[in-house]
Amino acid sequence: MKFATKAIHAGQEPDPTTGAVMTPIYQTSTYWQKSPGDHKGFEYSRGTNPTRKALEDCLAALENAKHGLAFSSGMGATDAVMKLLQPGDEVITGNDLYGGSYRIFTKIYAKYGIKFHFLDLSRPENILPFVNDKTKLVWIETPTNPTMQIVDIAGISKLAKAHNLLLAVDNTFASPYLQNPIDLGADIVMHSVTKYLGGHSDVVMGALMVNDEQLYKDLWFIYNACGATPGPQDAFLVLRGIKTLHLRMKAHCENGAKVAHFLKKHPKVDRIYWPGFEDHPNHAIAKQQMRDFGGMVSFTLKNADLQETFRVAGSFKVFALAESLGGVESLINHPVSMTHGSIPKEEREKVGVTDNLLRLSVGIEDIDDLIQDLEQALK
Repeated sequence: MKFATKAIHAGQEPDPTTGAVMTPIYQTSTYWQKSPGDHKGFEYSRGTNPTRKALEDCLAALENAKHGLAFSSGMGATDAVMKLLQPGDEVITGNDLYGGSYRIFTKIYAKYGIKFHFLDLSRPENILPFVNDKTKLVWIETPTNPTMQIVDIAGISKLAKAHNLLLAVDNTFASPYLQNPIDLGADIVMHSVTKYLGGHSDVVMGALMVNDEQLYKDLWFIYNACGATPGPQDAFLVLRGIKTLHLRMKAHCENGAKVAHFLKKHPKVDRIYWPGFEDHPNHAIAKQQMRDFGGMVSFTLKNADLQETFRVAGSFKVFALAESLGGVESLINHPVSMTHGSIPKEEREKVGVTDNLLRLSVGIEDIDDLIQDLEQALK
């Protein structure tokens, strides 16, 4: 199946009882057994639920993976990956990360004796000085949040495999429509399903997709034992959202490109971060591993202090000032005070997450209305 067909059909069959085309919401906590252990594949909904299973199979198909696992949030999915590790293990990751990932790494798992190295991953070989016999995992985002750094997935994968390391890729910003890390050598793909996959800002969910059978079993054990699994109503909503993922992503990419080019010429904009520009660092890698450049755009305001940045952020009429991203509606975010507030100032400023940085999630509204909104807010 091609992508659009998978988005609509993968993992979903007509309901065997009624013939319903749409996967039913199996709002049940438990399942009848003919005799102890003799059941129809479902026992208790923390671990297994038919609506969620349909979603997981769909997610796996979109990422060209064999197995999918849905979690109650992206952080629940990230947490499950961290639970594969032991005290004393080391993790290599990027120096521009979603604030929630940085927080769980440094405030939760560092306390359990796991060491994290936050590196510039613009070149794969940058990981080599930090690889030792304790290194177990490389965790990357690409494009990164919020400065859109591009990491060479295939290049990192080659080095990770040479040193017997797991490679996990947070693919939230790209979505499986634009990028498939499994095809580039990743072992684990993570999504905040809340974002582009759900697409309508009405669900909080996460997911992991893998190929390796034993890795799937290990993650499924954590998933079931620790219980960060979503309910069937949310799974149903995401299944519905995914059916238009290919259409939405085309519109996000088209609008994102037009917004980025508008901002690049604006006199009040200093730096702009969007991987579609030829002068964007690792643009050639982005062009190689992505099908388009997405709807996420970040920029800094020229000579603006925090007060002026807040004024601009609060002046939009179509873009909503809010956390999150990837919904049909356009959002504006101030990372320093919102999504990245948990990262120390000196660390975030090293990679350009400054007080005057704003991040746009460009939605699928009429582009003329979005440009007009930018024009009036940037006066």
